[in-house]
Amino acid sequence: MAEIILITGGARSGKSSFAETRAEETGRSLLYIATCPLIDAEMEDRIRRHRERRAARGWKTVEEPVDVAGALLKNGEGQTTVVDCLTLWINNLMYEAQRREESFTEENIVFHCRQLILACQEINGTVLFVSNEVGMGIVPDNETARRYRDIAGRCNQEMAAAAKEVVLLISGIPLVLKDDRTNSRRFTDRPQQ
Repeated sequence: MAEIILITGGARSGKSSFAETRAEETGRSLLYIATCPLIDAEMEDRIRRHRERRAARGWKTVEEPVDVAGALLKNGEGQTTVVDCLTLWINNLMYEAQRREESFTEENIVFHCRQLILACQEINGTVLFVSNEVGMGIVPDNETARRYRDIAGRCNQEMAAAAKEVVLLISGIPLVLKDDRTNSRRFTDRPQQ
């Protein structure tokens, strides 16, 4: 069973760099599952630069915008894997559902998250999931954006519950929210009154 670590925070908070550094510290083979779809020339250039930078440090990159569980099962055995990022993955899942003229709900993301967790249980190694905290600002002005925010929040809750460690990055500074290895307690572990 792979150890799950969730790394979350705002945009440009240092999540990816932190995840990559933590992964490299394990001393295992390194796998990067990138969920970003290729949408324009600027994104293509950004993806290429990131892939080249990681390759120079020994990373293998797999581009998989939708079937992250399948990519983990196919490539993740014995690896230290960074999945970057869950919020883009959610965007891709919502887009695919929209193309099929279906709705994508919190129940759908719970199912997909549980598939990811089951995939982690089938492999050995460590999987670091990177995700954005998108619900800490103004309530979005439209239904789709509010649904996206809610789905991302549900995804983060599901993955945090399964993770041995949860780290929040703020301005490049990691704050450990959960660390089962040291028996730190979470808010939800408090006895009910």
